[in-house]
Amino acid sequence: MQNFELTILGCSSATPTSKRNPTAQLLNIAERFFLIDCGEATQIQLRKLHIKFQRINHIFISHLHGDHYLGLMGLLSSMHLLGRTFDLHLYCPGELKEIIEVQFKHSQSYLNYKIVYHPHNYINNDLIYEDDKVEVRTIVLNHRIPCCGFIFAEKPILANISKQVIDKYDLSVEEILSVKKGNDYKSSTGEVIPNEKLITRKLKPRKYVYCSDTIYDRRIVEYIKGADLLYHEATFLHEMVARAKETFHTTALQAGEIAKEANVKKLMVGHFSARYKDLQPILDEAQSVFSNTILAEEGVSTVIEHG
Repeated sequence: MQNFELTILGCSSATPTSKRNPTAQLLNIAERFFLIDCGEATQIQLRKLHIKFQRINHIFISHLHGDHYLGLMGLLSSMHLLGRTFDLHLYCPGELKEIIEVQFKHSQSYLNYKIVYHPHNYINNDLIYEDDKVEVRTIVLNHRIPCCGFIFAEKPILANISKQVIDKYDLSVEEILSVKKGNDYKSSTGEVIPNEKLITRKLKPRKYVYCSDTIYDRRIVEYIKGADLLYHEATFLHEMVARAKETFHTTALQAGEIAKEANVKKLMVGHFSARYKDLQPILDEAQSVFSNTILAEEGVSTVIEHG
């Protein structure tokens, strides 16, 4: 079974605290390492967790508020200093290219590797990355400035087929692949063996949804239905719902409501306001609506299981 694991590098909103850093996450799907947002101290967190920078080839930036990208320049510079020579792909607001290039220009820094920019089109369900294991699509979020979330979806996984079945029917390589893809087997005598009698295990592809900064907006539900894990911001407790609306953020209660309506398997809440020293009330509030809720805790990895 291939990896599908999320590690939290930062979970604070707006400003870092003595115990929490701004938003950043690392997602490992089949040894593809995707960095999702890059707040301050992201490279320090990667160091602490013994994660090699150069394994990251794709970085996704949701929007241009500083708590989601101000760690990027340091990380890009360190990748250069550590000898990177191969391309880095950056999926981001189009304006980020100018922000990065002007800083390198005035510091007279010349990277040994190429940054390949993939500017957001802010289209729901827009395919922005794909390989043989995973595809990534965008969700347009409702924030004070243009912002999007990301859907990381595992490609269909080939079913397992036992050696006994292969030997019994003397299956060729092509026939084995056909059965693994879900097809029935037709023998030389014309007998049709149903696929479910040939395979030993068929795993459902997994899906992780990252909802960065957003006001409570039910329009995203149709795009995130059935996710194995939903990360949704929960900046405030619901007693501050007026402040949440004013700043285009969400309360823990509202995050739980989104998860419940979308029928996701598990909810992770994060992007906590620095005013909250104790996060238990945020967890309790979200769980009052959606019981299978966890906190985005820094340094903690969550394996996204098959449904």
